[in-house]
Amino acid sequence: MHLTDSHAHLYSEQFRPDRLDALRRAQDAGVRTIVMPNVDHSTIDAMLELEAQAPETCFAMMGLHPCSVTRHFEKELYEVEAWLGRRPFAAVGEAGLDLHWDKTLLAEQQAALGIQLELAKRHGLPIVLHTREAWAETVALVEKHQDGTLRGVFHCFSGTAAEAEQAIKLGFLLGIGGVATFKNGGAEAVLPGLDLKYLLLETDCPYLAPAPHRGKRNEPAYLPLVLRRVADLLGRPEAEVAAATTANAAALFGY
Repeated sequence: MHLTDSHAHLYSEQFRPDRLDALRRAQDAGVRTIVMPNVDHSTIDAMLELEAQAPETCFAMMGLHPCSVTRHFEKELYEVEAWLGRRPFAAVGEAGLDLHWDKTLLAEQQAALGIQLELAKRHGLPIVLHTREAWAETVALVEKHQDGTLRGVFHCFSGTAAEAEQAIKLGFLLGIGGVATFKNGGAEAVLPGLDLKYLLLETDCPYLAPAPHRGKRNEPAYLPLVLRRVADLLGRPEAEVAAATTANAAALFGY
């Protein structure tokens, strides 16, 4: 079974002691493709080093995470733009809005996201969106920039059925991760009504480990637990869900 982890920070410091072992565990679990979102300038070298070590498995994005947006974010985006012009990437990302920790930088986050939405269109790339406690604000910006060419995924989606419909109408897919396995994650009220063609699987490792590993370090080898939960909620065979979500990822990211 071929699985794609569409959002994994496998290059992060938390994997320093066993990064290549984690990669082998992922491959043993059937995870043959791992798409890696960038965070900011400090993560680029480690991400690209891992991609170079496993070029048939790991694919890098390029973007600026909303939690790394400061009042002087322009320098970060100059570097993002320079990298996008230098070599191919799977996507722009991860970008978005996050009002969980700090609401004082909303204007800067909105400006940074707007620039990255335009970069995605200019380079013909999908954009990977992070939205936390900022759904309406994120959707409003995507609507503003959507000209029929913008595409991407709302990663780590755990919203309502109405929000899922909003994302799909905007031409976006939904990234489903470990939260779907949580007892109060809300997936049972949303996933059964969704078509497989709109779904991707992800871990967002090292964060949000699925049950029964909740609270521990997440890794791509745990993706089959997300697959099992999604298949159960959709009432579809795991092999069908694996094949569909892998095909969706390949079509979106173009690797």
